[in-house]
Amino acid sequence: MKPGQPPPWSELRKDFPILDQSVHGKPLIYFDNAATSQKPRAVIDALVRYYERDNANVHRGIHELSMRATTAFEAARARTARFINARSADEIVWTRGTSEAINLVANTWGAKHLQPGDVILLTEAEHHSNIVPWQLLAQKTGAKIAYIPVTGDEGTLDLFTLDSLLTSQVKLLSLVHISNSMGVVNPVADLCARARQRGIVTLVDGAQSAGHKPVDVQAMGCDFFAFSGHKICGPTGIGVLYGRQEILDQLPPYQGGGEMILTVGYDKTEFKPAPHRFEAGTPDISGPIGLQAAMDYLDAIGRENIWQHDQELAHYAYEQLAALKDIRLFGPKTGRAGLVSFLLKDVHAHDVVTLADQGGVALRGGHHCTQPLMHKLGVESTARASFYFYNTREEVDRFVEVVREIQRFFAQ
Repeated sequence: MKPGQPPPWSELRKDFPILDQSVHGKPLIYFDNAATSQKPRAVIDALVRYYERDNANVHRGIHELSMRATTAFEAARARTARFINARSADEIVWTRGTSEAINLVANTWGAKHLQPGDVILLTEAEHHSNIVPWQLLAQKTGAKIAYIPVTGDEGTLDLFTLDSLLTSQVKLLSLVHISNSMGVVNPVADLCARARQRGIVTLVDGAQSAGHKPVDVQAMGCDFFAFSGHKICGPTGIGVLYGRQEILDQLPPYQGGGEMILTVGYDKTEFKPAPHRFEAGTPDISGPIGLQAAMDYLDAIGRENIWQHDQELAHYAYEQLAALKDIRLFGPKTGRAGLVSFLLKDVHAHDVVTLADQGGVALRGGHHCTQPLMHKLGVESTARASFYFYNTREEVDRFVEVVREIQRFFAQ
């Protein structure tokens, strides 16, 4: 790709073997990227290469394969730090995904710092992964949970209430960067700055943003940032927790086991410094290696280019769907991320998804792990089309035609 030129999107599709297939006799249109992204050949090859040549445990062995595996494993940590502009690889903790990363913070920082009467501030648009760990922690510590409200079907945050919510009792602000059900892009840098002025620790759920737009945790000003490999073209089962070094160094271990120790006696154990203190046992070694391949692949395309493509495709899909009758759309009209959630009048979201699948279109139907938000909107579920850089306007046109066919079917 030449500088200044848009990436050859149609050519990039060829890097994804899974997209070259038919479903129910129709060419596959994969619009479930918010749930998980597909994997390019570069990532698949990296995993195969590791298992064929370098498979060994890390850190503990001094033979050649172990040293190769350890070098690749720690190189992936350094690559991840550059991917989100962390100051050091020591600020990168491997987890199984965004969910475990948030649980790690809840069970280390939260368990250490929260007391009865303290407040954990979330938003009404949070994924269950950024609600349930805090509920469990609140039950243990006596802390309370408050929520920044969202405004109607657009799902944007009601920031006029923020100053009244940022009380002296608030110790943590944890919020999503991009809503997985509404496509809202939250102004996280501004919110983190406002929290920091009051001494409030911040966590940003970047599951839907890290692989779609440039992320700079230093510019964002967050204390913690979490994301998952499988949503950014990497393997499943690998995730990342970024934590500011001065905070990580003060936290107790998350789990106990091998590798996270310096010395163990019958009565006492000394632990390694962060990040290894939080990585007990044999880790997912191939996951970081595949994740590094995914990050290299995405940055070769340019996340600025991916973000522009995602937004253009989502705007086009929103306009095409808005032209239909008897449809309810969710999320902002402008400035949305690469997804569109909707409901057809008198048609359950699961029926929409089932019939779309017969037309070769993979959608997601349900509450999208945002049940409290769905209840606030007065619905049980929505259908969701979520896009990535390997999707095209032609696929959107086919998707909208499938939606019309579904409407005609239920009108009979």
